[in-house]
Amino acid sequence: MTNALEVHDLRASIGDLQILKGFDLVVPFGEVHAIMGPNGSGKSTFSHVLMGKSDYEASGSAKVAGVEVMGLSVDERARAGLFQAFQYPTEIPGVTLDELTHEMALSNPDDTGFDQRIAETSERLSMDPFRTRSINLGLSGGEKKRSEMYLLGVADPRVAILDEIDSGLDIDAVRQVAAMVEDLRDPQIGVVIITHYSRILRYINADKVHVMVAGRIVESGGPEVADTLEAGGYADYQIAAASAS
Repeated sequence: MTNALEVHDLRASIGDLQILKGFDLVVPFGEVHAIMGPNGSGKSTFSHVLMGKSDYEASGSAKVAGVEVMGLSVDERARAGLFQAFQYPTEIPGVTLDELTHEMALSNPDDTGFDQRIAETSERLSMDPFRTRSINLGLSGGEKKRSEMYLLGVADPRVAILDEIDSGLDIDAVRQVAAMVEDLRDPQIGVVIITHYSRILRYINADKVHVMVAGRIVESGGPEVADTLEAGGYADYQIAAASAS
């Protein structure tokens, strides 16, 4: 059975600094997985390497819906079905959301459902007031994250990497973003949420929670893993990782 995302022995370094040290992850279609870990554990590096950022020397395997994406360019990875929502969405003066989604449609002319997804996702997320404005310009943190969720719904990827989408949000905005993620849950997509904190997982039914320390997944389980981290933090995991290295 093909999974949404299969990552095996992913390694990445910058110069002599090795950051990912044999990272493994499987996300089936229809599931939402969370990766939690302390600063410096390699969470954002994982998302950068998966998307093809050129700063790293990387090796290993990463398959999106059965397609190997390591070695592909960023745009080829996107066409293979990979999408990333960013911790700090970029403001793009002079380019509107409608213009961006138009370019997305042109890049995939065989996708006959694009216009329908624009209409449905726009209505679901109340995006009409934002579609003719410059992307993210002058928006609040919560509005920027809503814009990211709109693009996710329009793109209809096979894998969505949501990199610290709860960063900088107040509790009401966290609830709203969590509701958007749940609303976009679908049997044809796998979702990975990267986060430091468990608060967003109070409002999202994560199928699995993974603990990442020192470039590897060191524990996986259900939502109870996030509760354990909330109570005790990462110290025990970090001590164990240091002892094993």
